[in-house]
Amino acid sequence: MKLIEELLNLIFPNVCGFCGKIEKSWLCDDCATRFEFRINERMYMPLTREFEKELFIIPYEDEFRESILSYKFFDKAYMYKTFSKIILKSKKVCGILRRYDIITIVPIHKNRKRKRGYDQSELIAREIAKNIPELKYIKTLKKIVNTKRQSSLSKMARMQNVKNVYQIVNVDIQNKKIILFDDIYTTGSTVNECAKVLKQNGAGEILVLTLARVTRGKK
Repeated sequence: MKLIEELLNLIFPNVCGFCGKIEKSWLCDDCATRFEFRINERMYMPLTREFEKELFIIPYEDEFRESILSYKFFDKAYMYKTFSKIILKSKKVCGILRRYDIITIVPIHKNRKRKRGYDQSELIAREIAKNIPELKYIKTLKKIVNTKRQSSLSKMARMQNVKNVYQIVNVDIQNKKIILFDDIYTTGSTVNECAKVLKQNGAGEILVLTLARVTRGKK
């Protein structure tokens, strides 16, 4: 994993992932201002979700949506630096994340990772942990079934598509406060299934953190 990051840093210059401008911090001031990043925190009753809190940075629409799709599907792995910067530049977000012990991810299947060359959520989660001393990145889950893409399915089909496809790996998460990171929150079916597995294996409070959330009426 460290080798992948070093190669990305060697091949790609420090640029803003949105506009391509040479930028030491990976996110230029113009793009930061244009997107007007904001924090959206939600609380859930235990009966409705397997996790207690949800935090996302910006709605999944327009240019931000296109940037995430480019990052995932068009070999732009270097953009993890820009997306990480979006999260880390917010003192409020970092203040929330420091309350937790572990940051982990919704993993993609090994076949998909092999084809893509990287797990987009893993790169960002590792970068966050690297910059917040209180947090430790730990791989807690593995995906044992290479399912259909959630984006092509209805809400009910999404729930069935992710049922029993995640397993815990051999780690101790007993009573740990966990951040579960994914790139996009749509219906919540995937993160809820992952949170369920974590809870069944002793996890304490779970915060779902995503870059973007699909707003009502959007896909």
